[in-house]
Amino acid sequence: MDVRDVIAKKRDGGTLAPAEMRFFLEGYVAGTIEDYHASALLMAIFVHGMAPAELACWTEAMMRSGRVLHFADLGRPTSDKHSTGGIGDKASLPLAPAVAACGVSVPMISGRGLGHTGGTLDKLESIPGFRTTLDEREFEAALRAEGVAFGAQTADLVPADRKLYALRDATGLVPSLPLIASSILSKKLAEGAESLVLDVKFGSGAFLADPAEGERLGRTMIEICAGLGVPARVLLTAMDRPLGRAVGHVNEVQESLACLRGGGPPDLRALVLALGGEMLHLAGVAPTLADGEARIAASLDDGSALAVFERVVARQGGTPGVWCKPEDHASQLDRDELVAPRAGRLAFGDLRELGLALIDLGGGRHAMTDALDHGVGLDWLADAGDAVEAGQPLCTIRHRAGRGLADARARLARAVDVRDAYAPPPLVRARLG
Repeated sequence: MDVRDVIAKKRDGGTLAPAEMRFFLEGYVAGTIEDYHASALLMAIFVHGMAPAELACWTEAMMRSGRVLHFADLGRPTSDKHSTGGIGDKASLPLAPAVAACGVSVPMISGRGLGHTGGTLDKLESIPGFRTTLDEREFEAALRAEGVAFGAQTADLVPADRKLYALRDATGLVPSLPLIASSILSKKLAEGAESLVLDVKFGSGAFLADPAEGERLGRTMIEICAGLGVPARVLLTAMDRPLGRAVGHVNEVQESLACLRGGGPPDLRALVLALGGEMLHLAGVAPTLADGEARIAASLDDGSALAVFERVVARQGGTPGVWCKPEDHASQLDRDELVAPRAGRLAFGDLRELGLALIDLGGGRHAMTDALDHGVGLDWLADAGDAVEAGQPLCTIRHRAGRGLADARARLARAVDVRDAYAPPPLVRARLG
């Protein structure tokens, strides 16, 4: 084949054949197809989109550009969850062990913070000694022993996506539904999950602020999974306010532990029940969604989910019960408060400002090489929709000797919106699939 013919076909709005996609992606990973070729094809996809069957084949070709994990003879089904990201979204930490405690294995390969959103790996690595860089043997051993493994993407897992994502980021081609959907699913399907639940967030704290865009992405991913024979479900969930009350790393781990002990913020627990119930139902362990949610709730309340989490921590290098380094403990950090500017109901304007405020404090990255301060963070003292009085503390800011504090306070002041009347929309807007 000639790479120029493949580009020209898509440039003119044609549908690529599976062999053409495999040729292109294999050549790009091998280095025989250049970045400028890939940029041209990505632009053509950005402009013309992809037909459903074409997109399913593209996703499968990306998935097969490297190693695809298979876990035979586990004796239990496998399922996973993916979130499109948001502020305070720590749901994976209590969710995965709760699902594992109910008889479904969760091979969870996660990412780091991206832009204004936090990353599951960064939160877990705030636990002293916790290792997320597992090779395939270690990952499978953890999955077999504990029913869940938390790992990072390895160099040989979907290498086409790693190269294409960097190129999309550099050329302004990130906001494309087929390219977003294939990027997400190629990684998730390569990790060996037999079913998938997708948490697509909308609102000012999400990458897709418009609920209609979130729904289109959700339906696109369901179509891809159907084309590849993978059962999938999508929950459209609100990200117009933080999930839970903690935003950071150490404090989000602590809030996740509260959820694993049967407590924690009601919205975090509700989302874990909703996602976990779907995972158990899709995996065939629960006959109904309601039964799945009830089983997840029981695992949180009876301590079985917490026991799984503690075993996973120990297996992956941490010491159960030692949830932060001494210098990251709340007692070693300085504190400041954000207060309500007037009486009313707490709401949020541009929620991205909360994530950017955490970056200002040192809890996020301006560049991928930046070191994180796991201890800093935000602890909200009121929920969206609560009645507040003028001067009432709304948020405790954990900072390190004032680093980034002025900028963070300015961002938080812009994010907070106290209104005369406000009732937040439902956490789960819709279920698709």
